[in-house]
Amino acid sequence: MTVRRIAVVSAGLSNPSSTRMLADRLAAETVKALREHDIETSVDVIELRDYAHDITNNLLTGFAPPALETAINTVVSADALIVVTPIFSTSYSGLFKSFIDVLDPDALTGKPVLIGANAGTARHSLAIDYAIRPLFAYLHADAVSTGVFAASSDWGGSGDHVAPLAKRVEKGARELADAVARRDAASASDPFDPATYLGEGRSFGHLLGGLAGE
Repeated sequence: MTVRRIAVVSAGLSNPSSTRMLADRLAAETVKALREHDIETSVDVIELRDYAHDITNNLLTGFAPPALETAINTVVSADALIVVTPIFSTSYSGLFKSFIDVLDPDALTGKPVLIGANAGTARHSLAIDYAIRPLFAYLHADAVSTGVFAASSDWGGSGDHVAPLAKRVEKGARELADAVARRDAASASDPFDPATYLGEGRSFGHLLGGLAGE
């Protein structure tokens, strides 16, 4: 059975936090969806609040302290990311953006990403598409089409009854699982196998024969 690793980045400031609650639900549902693809998954959670001082020091000095360097390596080496940030002043938190700023600009290229966000009111739900998604597009990450936003009401009984949080979480998780499964299949091809670039069942003899006939 295939085994893959997901890194979860939670930018909540309190402990416990609704940001972490959403991150955990997204991770659990993604693991479940990946199991349907016959892919076992390990999950590493990075709580950015634990690295706040190190992130600031990295921005000031250009060097990551050992603990932050380990966290960065965990993120950039993962097969996929789940990122969740609280929304402050209609955008991602400063802590979240500061962590993104200490990553190598090319480190997330092509990496599947599921975006989550939370705020006190559903009026901030568009922040995923006008603030967070463009950030990952700039980094050339492969953000899945569904972003999952959770308002305070989603954790009680007065949330969205048309598209409840559980359904949104499931949809986003399935999209991320599908992206990971597709990525696995693509990376499984051998670049040195002639079938990769000549076509299945063909050989260099076919290529040379074709050229001779031109």
